[in-house]
Amino acid sequence: MTAAQKPQTQYLKDYQAPDFLINHTELNFDLQPLTTRVTALLTLSRVGAKTAPLVLDGIDLRLVSLSIDTHDISDYKIVGEQLIINNLPDHCQLSIVTEISPQTNTSLEGLYLSGGAYCTQCEAQGFRKITYYMDRPDVLSTFDVTIIADKKYPQLLSNGNMVDSGETQDGRHFAKWQDPFKKPSYLFALVAGDFDVLNDSYTTKSGKNVDLALFVDKGNLSKTPHAMSSLKKAMQWDETRFNLEYDLDIYMIVAVDFFNMGAMENKGLNIFNSKCVLANQETATDKDYHTIESIVGHEYFHNWTGNRVTCRDWFQLSLKEGLTVFRDQEFSSDLGSRALNRIDAVKVMRTHQFSEDAGPMAHPIRPEKVIEMNNFYTVTVYDKGAEVIRMMHTLLGETNFQKGMTLYFERHDGQAVTCDDFVSAMSDASNINLEQFKRWYSQSGTPRLNVQQSYHSETQTFSLTIEQAAPINQPQNDTLHIPFAIELLDSKGKSVPLQYKGQSVDHVLDVTKATQTFNFDQLAEQPVAVLLEDFSAPCILKQHSNDQDLLHIMRFARSDFSRWDAQQQLFINAVKRGIASKNPEPLSNEIIAALQVLIASRAGDLALLAELLKLPSFDTLAAEFETIPVDAILTITQQFEQQIADTLEQEFINCYQALEDDGSVNAAAVAIRSLKQQCLYYLAKTDSLSAAEFIKEAASSTNMTNVLGALSGAIKASHTLSDTLLAHFDSQWRHDVLVMDKWFALQAMQSGDDAIDNIKALYEHPCFDFSNPNRVRALIGSFSHFNTAQFHRLDGKGYALLGDLLIKLNTINPQNASRMLTPFMSWKRYDKVRSAAMKTQLQRLADLDTLSDDLFEKVEKALN
Repeated sequence: MTAAQKPQTQYLKDYQAPDFLINHTELNFDLQPLTTRVTALLTLSRVGAKTAPLVLDGIDLRLVSLSIDTHDISDYKIVGEQLIINNLPDHCQLSIVTEISPQTNTSLEGLYLSGGAYCTQCEAQGFRKITYYMDRPDVLSTFDVTIIADKKYPQLLSNGNMVDSGETQDGRHFAKWQDPFKKPSYLFALVAGDFDVLNDSYTTKSGKNVDLALFVDKGNLSKTPHAMSSLKKAMQWDETRFNLEYDLDIYMIVAVDFFNMGAMENKGLNIFNSKCVLANQETATDKDYHTIESIVGHEYFHNWTGNRVTCRDWFQLSLKEGLTVFRDQEFSSDLGSRALNRIDAVKVMRTHQFSEDAGPMAHPIRPEKVIEMNNFYTVTVYDKGAEVIRMMHTLLGETNFQKGMTLYFERHDGQAVTCDDFVSAMSDASNINLEQFKRWYSQSGTPRLNVQQSYHSETQTFSLTIEQAAPINQPQNDTLHIPFAIELLDSKGKSVPLQYKGQSVDHVLDVTKATQTFNFDQLAEQPVAVLLEDFSAPCILKQHSNDQDLLHIMRFARSDFSRWDAQQQLFINAVKRGIASKNPEPLSNEIIAALQVLIASRAGDLALLAELLKLPSFDTLAAEFETIPVDAILTITQQFEQQIADTLEQEFINCYQALEDDGSVNAAAVAIRSLKQQCLYYLAKTDSLSAAEFIKEAASSTNMTNVLGALSGAIKASHTLSDTLLAHFDSQWRHDVLVMDKWFALQAMQSGDDAIDNIKALYEHPCFDFSNPNRVRALIGSFSHFNTAQFHRLDGKGYALLGDLLIKLNTINPQNASRMLTPFMSWKRYDKVRSAAMKTQLQRLADLDTLSDDLFEKVEKALN
């Protein structure tokens, strides 16, 4: 790519308000596969300088006509991706007629025809592929939309409420929709297809009846009740927890198979990736059920936090996404296990987000600059953004947080605003100063905390000295306001009241300085400190707890999350000692004994128990090293897992046999299946005859959770049953592409030397499709993220496999390619052989003459 071809960087500091507003938008779609005609009538008003031209965005459009108040326009020009019109009056109606080709649009942005249905995806900047428009989030407009199509597409859907429908004179049909709420173009949606429909209704707490409709491909109606139930739960939860009601007469969800994202919160018409909607127990796992509930909730919650109040510009993306992820996490926690949901969230932070923070794509949750906006739909903006909201909730408390939310909506309903506006509402409503806290929005990297403990027996005083340090790659960062939650345990495991000089001390410490000491007195013995309880801040914590203290926390901490966290630290310490030693020792008798007690007792939350039995992931362990010792981590963790499997084989057999679930998806049954899967995971590593029988039994189940648990355990252990089970699964489920995605993901975990050739052969499988993001992510995404040994082969074949795919996707779907590039971003953290091989693949991409903006930004940052 030449210097002239390089895309331009955009900066937050350069934001300028629009010169025009679009008060109303009328759209008419005449849907045809190759020549869809879009007529846009825009009611404009000038708000900027009298001489300012109107600048509209457009990509891959054929301009048919342009007129103002019925008169043709000649004073315009098209420069690159912009239509510039001069000398417009202050108020006018602009008519734009364009033609687009949905059938050839493989980017899955804008309007595309795929899987037999017309569909749109406009966030972040896809609307400009539909018509010329001010495609920016701070231009809000009401919309009237008319859709005309052949009758083979019986459902014609858009945002808002349907106000008219009927036949056209040429034997086709139409539907007209009105959305009374102003919205930016990224929230526009259109779907035309032939679907099965699940209808239901919901009555809001004020008595308003809302029609609910869920549209799915023919034959999938039996897989929709869970998504509908999740929607109704979300509507009720938002009323109860946040006092927010739905505002339209109808709420629709459409599930499509070709979709870049998980789902999209288009006003009143959510478009979902089908994998985030369809579920029954024969085809979906318990994890799928949980994910569907979470994502359905997330998109519904956007109705207020994203739609009614939206972003002023795309740099403010976390305003809606961080807040809404926090809300969907709270939804899942209120409905299910708070501990397990917290564990899942922290796993994402400590692996993917911390890695992003430490790499070339490090950015604040409110980025300062961007080339391709799609590249900032990241774990930093979403998940770290949610952690920032969670910290604010911790500092303010639930009551003040809700006051802040109320004030936020009172001030900004119907507006496009900034992250600062949100923080101001929270601060003003609570009378709590959040000025220092706001640095979390503008500073990138993961803060580091070093904690020193000291106990003075003569004064019965315990001290914690907390030092916060800037991230290694961001040394200029200022000190942050960090909520640091703790618990103190005595030798019997009881929680000790926190006090100093006769005053009660809150368990959340306000860390605001580079170094602070917190004192606690009236302690008859040295306590064991639970630090950063419930992961109260997204920081890297360096503590000096020995294994005995960690075992004590694992047994007695009031926070289930902190118990799990201590267990993870025990494993991490053991792995690090093993790697540092020339003669690695096995796991200690104390750790094995603790695991044995857990399995034998089967007490408490069985799903939490299953988590306690898992070693940390490769990514979690890799984060502990400056240069990642791939082979050493794999060797030590395999040794430890084999030790656990062999030593506790009988306990796993007894546990597996003792557990029976009722086949439902209630919490108790899900927890039982979770623990049984973990038992089977270890048993598959043994030569036990019982293990083979258990694997066969589970693999023949009518419950997909059991089936995948058996296959996954067998494949990861290279069990002799693996090939037979995979072949049977293929023959049984080839008719269902979503289920086959699970099969592709299992194939991606094969550990033999022929793993790469096997994956290449699967490109020819009738269910595989390079243009479908689900298929590609299932096979190559699973391989590059989770098959560590094969992806990081010293011969570089794993890297070449991903490199070849990215070159192919660059022309098919750049957005999907960009997301799949992630494993290469940390190439500098590997040994010389591996880093050189990864760099070679990045350079192959950099040398492409037609490298997309999506990939260019990441590749350039990775190589620099």
